[in-house]
Amino acid sequence: MKKLVAILGAGESGVGAAILAQKKGYKVFVSDLGKIKEKYKNVLSNYTIDFEEEKHSVDKILCAELVVKSPGIPETAPLIVQLKEKGIPVISEIEFGGRYTSAKTICITGSNGKTTTTLLTYHILKNAGLKVGLAGNVGKSFAWQVADEEHEVYVIELSSFQLDRMYEFKADVSVIMNITPDHLDRYGYDMQNYIDSKFRILQNQTSNDYFIYCEDDEVIKNELRKREIKPVQIPFGLGMAAEPGAGVHENRIIINFNQNQFSMSILDLSLQGKHNTYNSMAAGIASMVFEIRNEQLRESMADFKGVEHRLERFLKVHGIEFVNDSKATNVNSTWYALESVHKPIIWIAGGVDKGNDYSMLQGLVTNKVKAIVCLGKNNAKLHEAFGDSVANIVDATSMEEAVKAAYYLARNGDTVLLSPACASFDLFENYEDRGNQFKEQVRNL
Repeated sequence: MKKLVAILGAGESGVGAAILAQKKGYKVFVSDLGKIKEKYKNVLSNYTIDFEEEKHSVDKILCAELVVKSPGIPETAPLIVQLKEKGIPVISEIEFGGRYTSAKTICITGSNGKTTTTLLTYHILKNAGLKVGLAGNVGKSFAWQVADEEHEVYVIELSSFQLDRMYEFKADVSVIMNITPDHLDRYGYDMQNYIDSKFRILQNQTSNDYFIYCEDDEVIKNELRKREIKPVQIPFGLGMAAEPGAGVHENRIIINFNQNQFSMSILDLSLQGKHNTYNSMAAGIASMVFEIRNEQLRESMADFKGVEHRLERFLKVHGIEFVNDSKATNVNSTWYALESVHKPIIWIAGGVDKGNDYSMLQGLVTNKVKAIVCLGKNNAKLHEAFGDSVANIVDATSMEEAVKAAYYLARNGDTVLLSPACASFDLFENYEDRGNQFKEQVRNL
């Protein structure tokens, strides 16, 4: 009798886990409470994998030996609570994929910058000729790649939700970019729960592994004082470079690793701005662990194209620049965005508020923002936070409305910045959908 694996959620990660489970001889059942996208339904049908949509057949799922859960399903969901009570193990797709590969892994987490750092690291390793896979929150499902196209090394972006359901998985190189309040609604509004979740990236690492972290981040520094860290620690920051470590000296980034020093002018980096200096240093260290030569590293850091929906300067209309930063789903990301724009800003913000504290934006908003367009079903918190400091605050309930309002409020030389500081699920499928709609409406002006 084949063992049953139930997979909750039929997006990229769920379908990938289903394919791997079937390949490994399990009986597979995929269940999604929402509608399954056509392309994923076709894949499941082609593999003759049993699935259902818009419901959970609880009795069937409770017969599984193992459940692989989509990171989007909260721990408080009734079905997850029932599985816990029955003692049925619930794991993430990354944990499941990790059981069937001996490839090396570079795992990157953080509240901000993790996608850029992940894509840059992947770009460097790929250009250097390594057989490398891109997985986690970006790229193709990790489990799917393990099933279909094994690589030597995987660069994996991990959210706290993915880490929460990882137990035996081990990163060869772990990276924490920063930790700022985010997703607190999923962590009982307790910052320590969120920090603990991020630090799970270190679990199972040994003294033969590496831990790369930002030493300018107070939360990380405080946490390191409380914990015993087994892997080799490699800090990066804007001060002098440690040994091993990365830093900045006379406008050059310096990386020291294994008797090798890498140096490059900040002005030659394809990614500009302070936050991107951090991203470049973290990616650079991770690549040097894999013995990428200095010339190759320099070349890849200079020609990297950046990330769609992250401070994407994308079009000028009548002298007004439109910047798509839809990926900014928390306050800290938006802080970087506001900080990096040096012209008067019409700021499009709002969405599903995850317990945001807007006070850290107050100074930047007062000095740089001339109008705010609130794009969400409930904009009260934005009005409350900035009503006294910005004269023009208007509401919009669709992207078309928001872009038109911003365009009318802007003048030649201004910047319209979509940087929501919130999740997108009230009006959009996800942040990509929100960013794509923004670009489409700007093109329509």
